[in-house]
Amino acid sequence: METVVVSIGGSILAPEAIDPEFVMKIAKMLKSASKKFKVYAVVGGGKTARKYIDAGRAIGADEFTLDDMGIAATRMNARLLIAALGESANPVPPEDVNDAAVLGKKYEIVVMGGTVPGHTTDAVAASLAEKVGAKRFINATSIDGVYTADPKKDKNAKKIETLTHKELMEIVSKNGMGAGVNSVIDPVAALILFRSKLETLVVNGYELKELESAVMGKKFKGSIIKS
Repeated sequence: METVVVSIGGSILAPEAIDPEFVMKIAKMLKSASKKFKVYAVVGGGKTARKYIDAGRAIGADEFTLDDMGIAATRMNARLLIAALGESANPVPPEDVNDAAVLGKKYEIVVMGGTVPGHTTDAVAASLAEKVGAKRFINATSIDGVYTADPKKDKNAKKIETLTHKELMEIVSKNGMGAGVNSVIDPVAALILFRSKLETLVVNGYELKELESAVMGKKFKGSIIKS
C-alpha cells in the first residue's frame, strides 16, 4: 500500500470560527483515502497559534517560547481531527516523526501536530513523508497553488501550475523565518522536499473535492512540484 502525507493548514481545519461539519467532511475524506493508501496528516496551528504568538511577542516572549505556544495549538487542532476520525486514527498526537511512523503500523490514519521549536508543521510533514517513504506530499493551504508572490497581497502574482523543487525553494526563500510566519510552504520544508525529490502537490484545502483528488493522485486544480 502506497503512503501519502497531507499537511493541513490550521486555518483550513480551525479558522476563526471552527465548523464541526467541515472538520467531519475532512475526516470522511481521509477515511475514504485510507482504503487505498496509508494516510498521515500533520495539522498546523493556524489563527489560534498566531493569536498566541502575536500576544506573546507583544509582551516580550522569546522565539523559542513563541514556537512552543504554536506547537501547543497544532496539537490541539490535531486532537480535533482525531476526534472526528474516531477509531480510524491514533488517540493521541505523537510528538515526533519516529513515533508517528511506528503508529502507522497500527492505525489506518496517523494524525500529529508540531514537534519542536524551529520546525513548522510543513517541515514536520515533509520530514515525516521522507521517513515513511511517501508516494506524494500534499500541502492543503488557504490558496490554490504556488504563486510568484503572495496573491493576497500582490494582485500581479501569477499562479505556477508546474515547477521544480529548486524553483519552489527560490520562491519561498523570499519569506522570513520565525514563529507565526505564513507561507505556502516554509523554506525548511522546501529543502527537505528538494533533497527527497518527493512529488509535492499544493491545493486549496477549503476545496474538498480538489483536496481529495490530490490525495488520491487524480487531476486537481493546484500546483505540482517535481524534480
